[in-house]
Amino acid sequence: MGRFFNLCYNLPNLISCARLILACLLFYLAWNGFELTFLVILALAFLSDILDGALARALDQVTEFGAMLDTWADLSVYLAVGFGSWWLWPEIVHAVDLYLYAIVGCFVLPNLYSTLKFNTYTSYHTLANKLAAFFIGLSLFPLFLANISWPFKISVLIYLFAAIEDILITRYLEKPIANIKHLGQLFSEKHSRS
Repeated sequence: MGRFFNLCYNLPNLISCARLILACLLFYLAWNGFELTFLVILALAFLSDILDGALARALDQVTEFGAMLDTWADLSVYLAVGFGSWWLWPEIVHAVDLYLYAIVGCFVLPNLYSTLKFNTYTSYHTLANKLAAFFIGLSLFPLFLANISWPFKISVLIYLFAAIEDILITRYLEKPIANIKHLGQLFSEKHSRS
């Protein structure tokens, strides 16, 4: 019981759980047309995504459970952003729909490949994924507040690179591993073991 408590109830995992609650709140806000409040809560959700991983590393509380919880919280926020933005700003969303399809593909394909190979989602949390999430999150504000789409379009290209790296990592691995910095880390670790 104590081990389970330590896995579930450390500060980074509680922040990830809070992000799950924020995702539910985002659905509610979008459905009820609260545009500005939606964006404020979205900013908090993105901030919590940065904080949970940083705190887990700083407090030496990185766990497989925490990595998976973070992945599920991320997925929940992404779904809330997808549906919420479609409900709140349909004209803007329609104008960038090809890029949105690319984001869906960048999320689905690496996870589908990982699920087929390992029977689980990826929880790599690579630097490329972190950069892509940061820039996509940041680009949503000019997109929805001022209908400026070029930052969003560029951030999707970063996510495309991250998705390709995730697929290559999955291809390279023999078993699932969480929290990989980048593909080069795997090659350098294999080289140092030989």
